[in-house]
This record gives sequence, C-alpha cells and structure tokens, in this order.
Amino acid sequence: KDKHEVKRYRMGENQGTVVAGGNGQGNRLDQLSSPKYIFVDRDYSVYVSDYNNHRVMKWMKGDKQGIVVAGGQGQGNSLSQLSYPYGIIVDQSGTVYVADYSNNRIMRWSQGATQGNFIIGGNGEGNKLNQLSGPISTG
Repeated sequence: KDKHEVKRYRMGENQGTVVAGGNGQGNRLDQLSSPKYIFVDRDYSVYVSDYNNHRVMKWMKGDKQGIVVAGGQGQGNSLSQLSYPYGIIVDQSGTVYVADYSNNRIMRWSQGATQGNFIIGGNGEGNKLNQLSGPISTG
C-alpha cells in the first residue's frame, strides 16, 4: 500500500520512523503524492521528489512539514514549474539539481530561488545533442 511517506530505518529496526510525509496523499506541506527519489544531506535534511505534486520538498531533521525548494507552482514547463520530477542531487551550497522527467530537462534551483534554470535539455524530447528523453537521474 502506498503511504506517500519516507521512512528512516535503523539497523535491526522493523517499524521505521517517518521523516517526510506520512499524512496521506495530498499537496499540503505535511503530505506527499507518489514520492520517487530522496537525497539526504550532511545535516540529515531529506529532499524528496514529490512526483504527482510536481515539486521537490526539503524536510529538515525532526520537522513535521517540509518546504518547497523546487517547483510547487503546478505542473508545467515554465522556469518556476516541474513536470513529474524524478532524481535529485543537492550540492554543498544547497543547490538542487532535478531530473524534470516530462519536460525532458535537468533543472538547477539555487537555494531560496523561486525559479530554476535548465542546464541540460529543455529543447523538447529527442536524441539530438541538446535534447533529452524522459530523464530519471541526475548523477
């Protein structure tokens, strides 16, 4: 059963602890909808690609709700939108890199930015040197 949550398990633990989502499917800041990929930074913040909400969320250690760090403006292809995000990586400065699956591009969102920019792809789906076709990973 899809619980729309991310859990942390310690060695030997069977139950796990919810670290993101866990409040049913939805688009509130304490909910996720089909999370796909996670990234954990050195401060143990959990970044989640929230697939059906077209956003990337950051959940700081111990928080009960997340913050939107990329997308979150509905599905679309503007620089403030994502369309079914998949793989994510976050660098040491907090910049988020996300595989924007249905937009056929890799996006970069600086920490605190309200819009990103595409660094690879963004020229429609295809096999030319400046195109991607449904990217799912950033690394």
